[in-house]
Amino acid sequence: MSGPALLVLAAGMGSRYGGLKQMDAVGPCGEAIVDYSIYDALRAGFRRVVFVLRKEIETEFRQKVGTRFEHLVEVSYVLQDLQHVPAGFHVPAGRTKPWGTTHAVLAAEGTINGPFAVINADDFYGAESYRLLAEHLRNAAAEHALVGYVLRRTLSEYGAVARGVCAVDAHGLLRDVTEMTQIERVGTQIRNTLADGRATELTGDELVSMNLWGLRAEIFPLLRERLAAFLAAHGTELKSECYLPATVSELIGEGKAAVRVLPTPETWFGVTYQQDKPEVVASVRRLIEAGQYPERLWG
Repeated sequence: MSGPALLVLAAGMGSRYGGLKQMDAVGPCGEAIVDYSIYDALRAGFRRVVFVLRKEIETEFRQKVGTRFEHLVEVSYVLQDLQHVPAGFHVPAGRTKPWGTTHAVLAAEGTINGPFAVINADDFYGAESYRLLAEHLRNAAAEHALVGYVLRRTLSEYGAVARGVCAVDAHGLLRDVTEMTQIERVGTQIRNTLADGRATELTGDELVSMNLWGLRAEIFPLLRERLAAFLAAHGTELKSECYLPATVSELIGEGKAAVRVLPTPETWFGVTYQQDKPEVVASVRRLIEAGQYPERLWG
């Protein structure tokens, strides 16, 4: 089918949330956040959906989520298998955590052979973000892309969050993404606190990555190279993860990738903590009342 594919990362374990938030209902008729993402993507022109899952949740996810729109769009499922690592590497004893989002995207290699977007299943990105990305991906000569969100529109009221802060050059291309893992509001300020207690003040106007990428299929062998390099350095560790923003930053630094940053006017929301859920439900309700979504999403 024509049109880009949507790669949905749904293998997360929800450690801070305390459950499988990728399936948790936030809409009035049981819709999860990912339902609204699929709905927005279809309106924007995406024509195929590929879910990356863990084996443990595959059956439940297919039954609870996938069946709602399998009659409307081509849907595929691939598994992020902890044991699936490049030749010459092995999984250390005691490792149970997946290898991160770079590894998750690589699970779809061989399933996707054209332009595709990457999203997190439990993040609400907004309809305009998908329109921006679909338009970019339809230009076969364009670079890879990253949708950039204004930091202050992505924070939780209930604790610190991790965000990839983008450095963008004068031509609108991504220079790198700096991962900040303890960003929170402190009074009227926004700051990131390092493990040693040092804090970096932020304006809140910074563009950040919420893992909404537009990629070309030729990135897969490059991701494999970077995953192998990561495992060579960290493959004996039990919890280290190979994050897609860091991987892409390395490829940019090596001159192997160019990424256009697409600023979006949308406000991101998601359920990092259980306390976030009531506000997410209220946000969905406001969007329905504003006419952006029907009461029953899939009819």
